Amino acid sequence: MNYIQLEPQADVAVIKINRPEALNALNLDVILELSRIIDIIGVDDGIKAVIITGAGERSFCAGADISYMVNISTIAAEKYATTAQEVLNKIERLEKPVIAAVNGFALGGGCELAMVCDIRIASSNAVLGQPEVTIGIPPGWGGTQRLLRLVGPAKAKELIFTGKTLTAEEAQNIGLVNKVVALGEGDVLPPETQDDIPKSKERSMQISRILNKKLMEDCLTLAKQITRNSFIAVKTSKMLINKGMDADISTGLRLEIYGWALCFAHEDREKMMSAFLNKSKK
Repeated sequence: MNYIQLEPQADVAVIKINRPEALNALNLDVILELSRIIDIIGVDDGIKAVIITGAGERSFCAGADISYMVNISTIAAEKYATTAQEVLNKIERLEKPVIAAVNGFALGGGCELAMVCDIRIASSNAVLGQPEVTIGIPPGWGGTQRLLRLVGPAKAKELIFTGKTLTAEEAQNIGLVNKVVALGEGDVLPPETQDDIPKSKERSMQISRILNKKLMEDCLTLAKQITRNSFIAVKTSKMLINKGMDADISTGLRLEIYGWALCFAHEDREKMMSAFLNKSKK
């Protein structure tokens, strides 16, 4: 079985975690397969942006595989976390912008996977959080470090210490999610689900499918908006922002000057500036 599906959409790659029977939890096989896919995308110059999502409508990624972790040793646990952190770090360092399309549960390692993406867009039925303390462990795939950088130390401590989960709207309010995709007035369920099953599982699945479709459309629209720009400029901007988070302001500003100046050596810059000037003269 292919645990990771790669679906090219012109210059955008859609990565889909394909283990819906386990809510797209990441066991070692899934992690290693994801790592290989990221390597392929990294060297493919035709791919300018990436979207990561989960198969089905219930879960983006439910995180680590508890059925695997329940009986493993300390040494095996260290290897599991190291392997997971290596692939998440690889996604974070990918030169191409990465969008998380959060469709459903993004818990524990799933939230950590979303956090290494550059932009997070969630469906309104998404649930995010780091509930590891409720099963006897702290976050181990980067949650303690990345959550505090995204939402601040006090809020990160609150969420991690309590293990509570957040709705998509709550996650957006604290800056964990960029945008929430919800049903609008024009989104009508198929007629056969509207009559006498207003609270049925079938109706919930229909709503989830519509939300998932809208979520992917929004993510693809955003990805296309990014890929229309200079790839070298976007790539450099990502590097500068990521490096700047761990640098003092003076170092960050100096790095920005170097990155800015280096783009003047790329043909994209001259072509796009000339096109802009010619357009403004018309």
